[in-house]
Amino acid sequence: MPLIQDTYDSLPYIDLDVSAQARSEVDALLADELPQDYAETTHPLLPASPSRKFFLIAPEVERVAANQSPNAINVSRYEILEAPANNGLTSDENNSELLGAWKTTFQNAYASSTHLHTRLQNLALLDQFGKNAWLIGNAQLENILKEIEKELVETREQIEEVSRARQLTQEGIKGEMDSLSEGWKKSIGRLVEVQLAAEQARRDILARRKGGAA
Repeated sequence: MPLIQDTYDSLPYIDLDVSAQARSEVDALLADELPQDYAETTHPLLPASPSRKFFLIAPEVERVAANQSPNAINVSRYEILEAPANNGLTSDENNSELLGAWKTTFQNAYASSTHLHTRLQNLALLDQFGKNAWLIGNAQLENILKEIEKELVETREQIEEVSRARQLTQEGIKGEMDSLSEGWKKSIGRLVEVQLAAEQARRDILARRKGGAA
């Protein structure tokens, strides 16, 4: 249900244009009626907009607001892994800390190997199917663009048809509107004349009554 129920009709093809002086006077009246903060406040009939928080990008928004530099990319996964150094006299198997370091190194090496293997697979798939997928995507985008442009042309044609029909309708009734306007003006003039005559008759009656009483 719309908030504003009033409708305003205009006849731009037969109505006379407003003069610059009248327009400035209307603008001044409107400026006097508007509150001082009308540009910053919403209409009282509009519901309050719900507050939305985007938790995924909130930290990035806060970082930009604080003028902080972005976090650097972690490139440790691309570094060459080195074997843990054993500076003691015991073997690696008898050193628990060294065994833990070897375990971490093997885990990182496995993760890097898996990442590189997956990357090679993706590059191979991209080399095999990427071109066709890219061409198909472009063709789909072109079809969507053509449909939108077609809809835009049809909408513009409908707007032009409505404007032409509106112009023809208004120009067709211009004579009738002018005749009704002149008749309305004459009726208002006669009404004013009748009111003036009635006021004059009332004053004459009061004057005669005063003269008869004297």
